[in-house]
Amino acid sequence: MKSDFKRIIEKWIPQNTKVLDLGCGDGDLLEHLKDSKNVNGFGIEIDISKANECLRRNIPVMQCDIDEGIKDFDDLDFDIAIMANSIQCLKNPNLALQNILNISNKCIVTLPNFAHWSCRLDLFFGKMPVTKNLPVPWYETKNIHLCTIKDFEELCNNLDLHVIEKLYLNNNFKESTLTKLLPNLLAAEGVYLIERK
Repeated sequence: MKSDFKRIIEKWIPQNTKVLDLGCGDGDLLEHLKDSKNVNGFGIEIDISKANECLRRNIPVMQCDIDEGIKDFDDLDFDIAIMANSIQCLKNPNLALQNILNISNKCIVTLPNFAHWSCRLDLFFGKMPVTKNLPVPWYETKNIHLCTIKDFEELCNNLDLHVIEKLYLNNNFKESTLTKLLPNLLAAEGVYLIERK
């Protein structure tokens, strides 16, 4: 995970908290948060090789699908969950968000914005987008529910979720005046801290 991205997420993680990272990859983020914020972290990862890398880093992990595995955490009461670039890979993102906020007080969600101008341009020319945030061709992608910033914010509203903080990032993982002004068109990535109302 990019260091800029780690710093953004780190800002929203309190010291000494219990953190669940959904789609944790190789455990890089949890390792960083363990070192910088003294978190008690746990990961869920579907890819067995990445789950093994978590174990090599001393990060507790369960190798399973988020859609199915989240039910196993009902009694564990996490302070905060992280879903970095995973929501678009889920079968039922709306149900997953509700389930996550049953086991965690807050959740950080990051997602690539499918309405970014570069995606729109690719679609205008008749091709599925391949971008920095959507780096693989359509036939290799794990993304099954791509959405836009506007779509995600509407989903939060429909689920009666409160967006505590949000950032609209450009391709360099930086917030700018332009991404704030026209996020659905100019932001490549949305980053949200959410909770139940």
